[in-house]
Amino acid sequence: MEECISVFDMLKIGVGPSSSHTLGPWRAAERFLNELRERNLLEQVQEVTVDLYGSLSLTGKGHATDLAVMLGLSGQDPEYIPVDQIESIIQTIRDTHQLQLANRYSIAFQPDTHIQFHKNFLPFHANGLQFTAVTPQGNVTETYYSIGGGFVVKEERTNAKKKSALKCAFPFPVQTAAELLQYCQKEGKSISELVYENEKSMRSEEEIHRELMRIWNTMLECMYIGCHTEGTLPGGLNVRRRAYDMHQNLIGTLPYHSPQEWLEVIRKTEVKFRQILKWVSC
Repeated sequence: MEECISVFDMLKIGVGPSSSHTLGPWRAAERFLNELRERNLLEQVQEVTVDLYGSLSLTGKGHATDLAVMLGLSGQDPEYIPVDQIESIIQTIRDTHQLQLANRYSIAFQPDTHIQFHKNFLPFHANGLQFTAVTPQGNVTETYYSIGGGFVVKEERTNAKKKSALKCAFPFPVQTAAELLQYCQKEGKSISELVYENEKSMRSEEEIHRELMRIWNTMLECMYIGCHTEGTLPGGLNVRRRAYDMHQNLIGTLPYHSPQEWLEVIRKTEVKFRQILKWVSC
């Protein structure tokens, strides 16, 4: 049987720059808190250490992996956190040497010592990270793997696809493009219509439309901010923002006052193929 993967599994809102190196570790920290909570240990935690392995270590600073795990342990939600508050939360942890675990319990935390970067790779996946909580009952250690797209698994879940497949209730389960084409021909529906039918098996039409619009508006906001912000990218690598200058050369002089008006102005600019490629790069 096929594994059910929703549109909302593929299109995730979260703090970047990387789904596997930023969002995944953030979600892993959230998951660790939930597991401590389920064991009634969360309020007893005295200390937490984080070990980053392999790719998460080698590119961790540039992809803000260390910041992501701190924010995750702090109980912040990567979908809804106001991005302008991120810097102040991180700076408070650094200045006070305290972290508000799950946004409730204050524990001692010094990023330079409580987060360790290891160049060696764990055997299961390149993006491995391990959390250890010190409690009066003993240490609790869990290892997670960020496998891409914000998905996080444990090593023992190597058969996760088989397990989840048993729960799939899509009316049009698809594993190959050929199967998808056959469904389209048989049902007289477009690809988008078939996907919509699958989504309706899991959530209401109102929720589908609301959440898709939330994703689209977030995408639009990210593009708009990126094209209108000068300076250096966050992450400590001192990479200069390029989109601003590219955008200035492409947009022209028509006025606009919102992201939606901005889209309308873009549609009025030159549409030669070379210009389109420049917009894609921007």
